Amino acid sequence: METRKHIAAEKKRCGKYNCAQAVICTYCDKAGISEETGCQIGNAFGTGMGNMEGTCGALIGAGVILGLVHKERAKSIKDMRQIMAKFQERNGATQCKRLKGVETGVVLRDCPDCVADASEFLEEALNQD
Repeated sequence: METRKHIAAEKKRCGKYNCAQAVICTYCDKAGISEETGCQIGNAFGTGMGNMEGTCGALIGAGVILGLVHKERAKSIKDMRQIMAKFQERNGATQCKRLKGVETGVVLRDCPDCVADASEFLEEALNQD
C-alpha cells in the first residue's frame, strides 16, 4: 500500500515540485486547498527558503499544512516543534545546506527522503487529533 509519505517523495523525485510543494500538495485535500494553490503557496520555500540557508522546505511545507488544518496557532506550533525534533533526531539537521552537505561534503539526507520524513511526521501529528 502506498502511503502519503511515498506519494510526497515521488512528487519531489519527478522534478515537478520543490520540497515544500511536494509536502503541501500531498496534503492539500486535508487543508481544503487545490493542488494549484498548494504549489503557489510553496513556490518560494524550496531549497531552504530559496538559498539553502533556511529550514528544509519539506519542514516548511509540513508547517503550512499544520496551520491550514489546525487553524490554531498554539496547536500548530506544538505539532511543528515535535516534527522538527523528530526530523532533527533522524537526520542530524533541519537546515537545507547542512542536510545537503554544502560545507562538509557529506550529504545527511537526500531531498526525497527529507520530504518522506517530514510527511511521515506530519501524518503522525495529524492523526493525533
